[in-house]
Amino acid sequence: MKTPLFLLSLSALSLTALAAEAPLLAIPGAVIYESKLNTAPAAPWKAAKGKWELVEGAVRGSEMAEDKHGAVTRLPNKLQDFVIEYEFKFEGARSTSLSINATKDHMARIMMTPSSVTIQKDDNDHEGPDKAAIFARFPAVLSVGTWHKVRLEMVGDSMVGKVDDLVAWGSNDLFKTAKTAPGFTVGGQSVDFRNFTIREASLNPQWETVKVALPKPGDKVSIAAKASGKAKVKSKKNAN
Repeated sequence: MKTPLFLLSLSALSLTALAAEAPLLAIPGAVIYESKLNTAPAAPWKAAKGKWELVEGAVRGSEMAEDKHGAVTRLPNKLQDFVIEYEFKFEGARSTSLSINATKDHMARIMMTPSSVTIQKDDNDHEGPDKAAIFARFPAVLSVGTWHKVRLEMVGDSMVGKVDDLVAWGSNDLFKTAKTAPGFTVGGQSVDFRNFTIREASLNPQWETVKVALPKPGDKVSIAAKASGKAKVKSKKNAN
């Protein structure tokens, strides 16, 4: 007996959904913080720079010329092992990132431009000897007005960054230390954000098997960055 086409389609969709939900580095646990970001920006979020407002049911961040700095808003949370998920869409900005700080200075981020996705450990001292380490930089097409999904997992000494279907991981001893002040940055005007969640996390027992199927740290960095030996990293001015 032939299986109806619509049942085959439903089966294919179910398999795709299961594949998308397969654990990577982390097994998500209890919710630490959750917001649809569909109300005017307010505590516990704290805007350090830029303009943050409610526009068409989402929080919009925009850089302000007088700040001479990218727009920044953060939560006060102190974290250890966690998963963050949210959605964003470009509305004219040149860049945006999900940024995590260490106790002092920066720790890690996922950086998006309309044409690229970068997953990296940040420079933690800016004056040496620590340096940023780019685990992956993917070419991408992140069109204006289109929502995209971001996921950051940090457990132990490792992190996984995911934007839509682009995934990469990396590790560093800095990641074992306390994480603080998760937040958004925006370079230019503007970026919209919605559906933000932080969850506790534990290590996926299958992680060693899972990571074999992912790009090795550094394998997906742009040819230009490898050739020069200098990965293009956002300056301190715009990366806070």
